[in-house]
Parts: sequence; C-alpha cells; structure tokens
Amino acid sequence: MDVPSKSVNSHPKALPTLFLTETWERFSFYGMRALLVLFLTKVFHYSDPIAQDIYGYYIGLVYLTPLIGGYLADRYLGFKTSIYLGTTLMMFGHLSLGFETKPFFFFGLFLLIIGVGFFKPSISTVIGRIYEEENKNHMKDSGFTIFYMGINLGGFLGPIFCGYFSESFGWGYGFGVAAFGVFFGITIFLFGQKKIPQIVFQPGKKNHIQPSKKLVPLTKEEKERVGVILIFTTLMIIFWGVFEQIGSSMNLFIDRHVDRSLFGYEIPTPLFQSLNPLLILVFAPLVASFWTALSKRNLKPDTSTRFAYGFFILSLGYLTLVGATYDFQKGSKISFLWVFLMVTLITIGELFTSPVGLSLVTKLAPTHLGGFLMGVWFISSFFGGILTAKLGGLMSTDNFPVFFGMFAGLAFAGSLILYLARKKFQTWMHGGDL
Repeated sequence: MDVPSKSVNSHPKALPTLFLTETWERFSFYGMRALLVLFLTKVFHYSDPIAQDIYGYYIGLVYLTPLIGGYLADRYLGFKTSIYLGTTLMMFGHLSLGFETKPFFFFGLFLLIIGVGFFKPSISTVIGRIYEEENKNHMKDSGFTIFYMGINLGGFLGPIFCGYFSESFGWGYGFGVAAFGVFFGITIFLFGQKKIPQIVFQPGKKNHIQPSKKLVPLTKEEKERVGVILIFTTLMIIFWGVFEQIGSSMNLFIDRHVDRSLFGYEIPTPLFQSLNPLLILVFAPLVASFWTALSKRNLKPDTSTRFAYGFFILSLGYLTLVGATYDFQKGSKISFLWVFLMVTLITIGELFTSPVGLSLVTKLAPTHLGGFLMGVWFISSFFGGILTAKLGGLMSTDNFPVFFGMFAGLAFAGSLILYLARKKFQTWMHGGDL
C-alpha cells in the first residue's frame, strides 16, 4: 500500500509570496477606499449622490478593466509582466492622489483603474495554476481561502494606517501610505518569484501545453461550464451592489449617524472599514474548516447552495439595520454595536461566496481562457459598483428602515434564485465543482 507523500497535502511554496504581494496591494486599495467618499465630500465638497457616484464608478471600473487585462495576460503579456505593470501603475496612482488637486486626483484614479486591471486577474490566475502545476487541485479551495485571508489582512491594515495618517497629518499622507503599500508588494514579489514555476507565468500555457494562437472552438461541455460562470457572475452583481454599501452609503451613515464613542475616545470613521477584513481573518479559517469537515462526511453543499446561504446571510445583515433604525429620529445616533453586528453577518455572507467563486472560475474555465474568464468574473463587481452608487444615492434620514430593507430584499431574492436552480447548475458543471 502506497503512503501518500506529505508534500501532496502541503500548499505550494509560492503561496506565501503571492499571499504577501496581494496583502500589500489590498492594503493600498482598501486604505484609499476608506478615504475616498469622505475626501470627496469634505475636501472637494461634492454632494452625497455625486460622491457616491464617483465611488461606485471607481469601484466598478477597477473590476471591469481586469477583463481586458486578463485577456492581454492570456494572449500576449504573460502574468509576471502584467503583475509588475499593474503594481507600478497603482503606486503612481496613489502618489498622484496625494497632491489633493482635482486634475491629479482623477488622473490618479485613472492609473489605479488601469493598474488593477492588469494585476487582479493575473495574480488570481497564477494562484490557480500553481496548484494545477503541482497536482494539488484537491487543495485549491483551501488555497484560495488562505489567499482571501491575505486580501483581508491588507484590507484590515490599510484603513487603519491610511486613516491614521490622513487624520493626523493630512489627506495627502494617507494616500502616500497607500502608495508605500504597493511598493512593498512589488518588492516582495521581486524577491519571491523564483519560488513560482515559470511555466505558470507564460501566456496561454498551462500544464506545459502551448495552445494554438487561433481561437479554439469550445466543446458543448465547455460552453455549459462557461455558461455557469456567466450566470454566477450576473447574480454576484446583486451581491456586490448590496455589499459595497459598506464603503459608500454606510461610510457616510457611520460618520453622521453612529455613536463612535468608546471609553471617551471617538473612533475615526475610516477605521470602521477595517472591521470587515478583520472579521474575514477571524472567520475564514472557521469557514474553511467547516467545509472540510462537511466534505469528510460527504455533506458539503454544492456551490449554488453555498452561494444561496451567503446571499441569505447578507440579507440578515441589513435586516439588523432595519431594526436599529426603525424609530430613528433626525439628529439621533445608533450604537456602533449595531454596525458591528451588521458587518459580522455580511462578512460571513462574503466568505460563503467570493472565495468559492474565485476557485470555481479556475475549475470551470477552459485552459486558454483562464485569465479572460477571471476578468469576466470581476465584471460582477463593475456592475455591482454602479448599482452601489445608484442605490446608495437614495439614502436620506427620512427612510432608513426602507433604505436598508431594500438591500435585505435584494439579497434575499438572489438567495432564492440560487437555491431553486441549484440542481440545474450542478448538471451544467459536469463534475467541475469538486
């Protein structure tokens, strides 16, 4: 009887490098995101709807450009070049924001949008490929959950440091700290890339197979799998449109209508943006262990059911705010504990969907379309960002229960659709959801 090699059940040596590169890139992204709406309303004096429009379109566009960046990485540039190009553009983008003038500010947003487009699909695809290259597909879900923890470690630290420097020294210093985060990520990748099999970086290559430069027709099975990716991507528009209120309307709600006092100290508003990533770090290992335990007992639910649970828990998060603001009166404030409970619930909902979705794309995508379809997956965040802006602009002190109830209803509707269609999705996956 053969004894399984210990290395078979260990993660690839390249994972820490990719984990830390992503951590520092997300440090910059979430740090800047925590400042964006507040900066636009307090420095440029934009109205709430305009500020939320800018926020929503920015968040949307940084998830649209990966579609183009993923295609270019797949066909021409390769993933290493795309990672370097993306991080460099992002670093200069954050530096440009630090000048605090409208021309430099919007040019900085443009650089960030393009930079994320090259970086995000490339590093996510490389994560999937290193597991395939080392024949560790059975550990891919776990690997993406660990990778997702790296995203949220950066997301936890970014708002704290960027928020502190912006509050203490000025907005420009907050954006400058974000630029430093990207620079640190580039440095880590530069020195750690030797641990990554070079084959995974090359455009179109996977498992040492070089496909033809001509577009390869998809088989019926591949078309159905791509169809599943597109359906899940579409439904995630609802999820992100609701979830991203945390950085948009909720950021303004917390700043104006939440009692942020703690032991005589007023918690700066940007620091609340660290709560979701912190809770990801707490709950991600628990959720991963939960799925593992269910798998061992052959009880692990299919992807559609897990997504349905995630949408439902997201709905519960906003229902807590319906209750908290039910008798809200103008000028009053609610306890920050309500925000803590709400963010806890939407975080668990996120863990049931987002990392599972990243893993799903790498499982179902045809070999020569891996980066492109990862970009397609991020399109849900593009349209979700636009939905965030439009729905967030409806907030007023006269309708908080209706406002938050709208998000709860949208999330519940998504949950119902996913649960009812779960068997059909499994058929179309053809065993791709392992």
